[in-house]
Amino acid sequence: MQRRQFLVGAAGAAAALPFAGRARAQAPVTIRWWYHFDNPQHSPAELVTRFERENPGIKVQAESVPWGGGNDYATRLYAAIIAGSPPDCAMVKLNNQARLLEMKALEPLDRQVAGWFGRTDIPDNIWAINKATDGRQYYLPLQYVVLYLYYRADLFQRANVAPPKTFDEFLRAAQATTRDDVWGFGMRGGAGGHDHWASFVLGGGATFDKGGMVSEKALAANRWFVDLARVHKVFPPSAPNDGFRQIIDNFKSGRAAMTIHHIGSANEMVDALGDKVSAVPVPRAADGKGWTSFGDESNAVFAASRNKEAAFKWIAFLSAGANNVDFNKFTGQLTVTKSGASGWSLHPKRFVDATFDSLPIAAVLPDHPKTADFTRTVWPQNMQRALLGQIGADEMMRAIERHFHG
Repeated sequence: MQRRQFLVGAAGAAAALPFAGRARAQAPVTIRWWYHFDNPQHSPAELVTRFERENPGIKVQAESVPWGGGNDYATRLYAAIIAGSPPDCAMVKLNNQARLLEMKALEPLDRQVAGWFGRTDIPDNIWAINKATDGRQYYLPLQYVVLYLYYRADLFQRANVAPPKTFDEFLRAAQATTRDDVWGFGMRGGAGGHDHWASFVLGGGATFDKGGMVSEKALAANRWFVDLARVHKVFPPSAPNDGFRQIIDNFKSGRAAMTIHHIGSANEMVDALGDKVSAVPVPRAADGKGWTSFGDESNAVFAASRNKEAAFKWIAFLSAGANNVDFNKFTGQLTVTKSGASGWSLHPKRFVDATFDSLPIAAVLPDHPKTADFTRTVWPQNMQRALLGQIGADEMMRAIERHFHG
């Protein structure tokens, strides 16, 4: 009886195996990935096809989400998480990490990263800057940039000024190049413009520590910056509302002699201006200190995902070797891989040099749950009001201080 039961059970199991195999083959895992590119015409479709060919059991549903200066993308991501329907993985910003951790939205990746072949191809300092304050790795590096100062070499030559190295030199250059319908500096007063402000105000001594926005040094730095618009009038009148597209178009058209952005805009600038455009690190304060933004994005897997291992395979694919180089052809930013950087030829050397020369003063905004709201609403609202003269420069700084420290 026992032998008969065994044979019947074995036969049934054997008969079931082919059907089980076919069922698995017919139902690959599908993962949703959110992304954004500055140029909405770019598509990761080729990379998706390559990945799916190498991983036949996984399908990638790549969903382009409008960036909107960061506000649209972040708002939609937070809303999806709160609603319990986030993507499996997504591109994420460093200054959103604390908020996402507070929401318990991120899946730790330490175990997967430890066994990933591409780990050692990413420099240690990039891993370190992406690490959370609890010491764990939730972000997988994908691309990076460092903000620097673009300047119109032709307008500088006409005004007989040199690229600025200090704040004082910056003011003189901005004044010398402001004339007729040209302004010295294309200020981004709308969403995402906090990096312009930070280069001069954090570079001038303000900090996010308690009291760091209302110290005498911090208040003086912000007064100096607001005076660029209110007193010296070296910003375009549209500056309070200008976003990324406006500062780039103003610079290309010759309405602004300087602006701040990163290497992601270099090729567009060169296509329009050729040798008339160049770049240097952002200016430093008189004491030699400075600040510029290190970014830009990584990928993360969300805790709510039902397919975490498959999601990690996809984001690891995007961060590996030639795949990462190909991905950053779309973003216009720099590869995070050492192997890819060694033969990098996607940008003219002067912009790559400006990026590397800026690294000594490169930093990130604090990994704090309130940083996301600072960049999305607190800074742009108060900056716009200060530029329009609706509040004073000191009142703006007190609002930022209250936001972080009550």
